[in-house]
Amino acid sequence: MTQPIELYFWPTPNGWKIVIALEEMGLGYVLKPMNIGRGEQFGAAFMAISPNNRMPAIVDPNGPDGQPISVFESGAILQYLGRKSGRFYPTDERARVEVEQWLIWQVAGLGPMAGQASHFINYAPKLVDDPAKIEYARVRYINELNRLYGVMERRLEDRPYLAGDYSIADMAAWPWTRGAHRLGQTWEDFPKLKDWVDRISARPAVERALKAGDTLREQARRQGEEGAAEQAKHLFGQTAKSVADACARQRAQQG
Repeated sequence: MTQPIELYFWPTPNGWKIVIALEEMGLGYVLKPMNIGRGEQFGAAFMAISPNNRMPAIVDPNGPDGQPISVFESGAILQYLGRKSGRFYPTDERARVEVEQWLIWQVAGLGPMAGQASHFINYAPKLVDDPAKIEYARVRYINELNRLYGVMERRLEDRPYLAGDYSIADMAAWPWTRGAHRLGQTWEDFPKLKDWVDRISARPAVERALKAGDTLREQARRQGEEGAAEQAKHLFGQTAKSVADACARQRAQQG
């Protein structure tokens, strides 16, 4: 009997990548909510799956040779799911290289830069006494993100998707692009990119994936989210020692 893939998830761009892929590929899955604002990512059971104490991560009970396998890091998960399903990840070497280079570009560049831009626009101003102290960082990441969106704009001038056909590279990049207008950018500068965002947004699998995140966020809101300072403790500025301390607190809370 085939068991569903377990997805450790919270509704963030990296989390949405995997839900989109699972929906697009028609793979059965069950969400395992991982509220990163409350530090749930430091639990021992999750750390055994994701040593980097970051979501998303998956456990596939029906892995290679029918044995369970866990995978962490969104890029590695997308590649695994693409191989497992045989969809959106070509087997032809030239086509596969096209997909992989844009997938790695997203993981190494677009995601981190968009994340930093979001941090200095949305979070850092709440955590410092003088917003002027972070102005250099805010401008630096907004500008670099602008450059990266320009890369995508040029790429999409003569093709509908990043690697030609719709693929895991698009699934990876879309969640980090759809909110460009909230990250210091204007859509008027990137018309091809906006068309790409809208084209993917209209896909039924993507619509279903986003609804899963909406439900979790609403549940968290009703239960009462932690304040900005408490969330920051779990999300930002971690060191090896602070992670070890967080793991110890999780173990103590779990008895």
